[in-house]
Amino acid sequence: MAQFADCLAGLLENAGVSSAHVLGLSWGGTMALEFYRRHPDRVLSLILADTYAGWAGSLGEEAAAQRLARCLRESEMPAEGWVPQWVPDAFSDAADQALLDELASIMSDFHPAGFRAMSRSLAPDFREFLPLIEAPTLLLWGDDDKRSPLSNGALMRDSLPGSQLVVIPGAGHVSNLEQPERFNAEVRDFLMSADTKE
Repeated sequence: MAQFADCLAGLLENAGVSSAHVLGLSWGGTMALEFYRRHPDRVLSLILADTYAGWAGSLGEEAAAQRLARCLRESEMPAEGWVPQWVPDAFSDAADQALLDELASIMSDFHPAGFRAMSRSLAPDFREFLPLIEAPTLLLWGDDDKRSPLSNGALMRDSLPGSQLVVIPGAGHVSNLEQPERFNAEVRDFLMSADTKE
């Protein structure tokens, strides 16, 4: 995960951006935590959506090991062998088929090596780091998130000083896809009101 975070720092540097509001969903939220840990002066605020304090930190060591083993196993399979089992769990039960098809198309393009690297980077436990975060933080969670249940968001809220948890009704793990207008409105409102060092 450290390499992913440092790549993002390099991207910002090449773009001439000294600091930024950092939003991450699911795996991206865990990467945002690592980015803050390694480059806190570059983070104006954090928006963590439907994410994890690492799989071990949010799900426990045993469940994290099971998820990692599953991902490594499925990274060796053709997309049609594993994508259909993953996609429904990313949405609420009321999601349109078009959304499921869109995500299936995205996931089918995963490169096996990238899938393995992404999965391994999610395994750590970030719980001890959460209380050290000083940036204004918004936690966004779908109320029907089956991959990272709302209870994970509540635990992160309780561990992150001054953070706020906003629950998005009618949304699962990819709340940005399922309820984009509400998701975007919450992000916009937070950024307009966040007390940052900018």
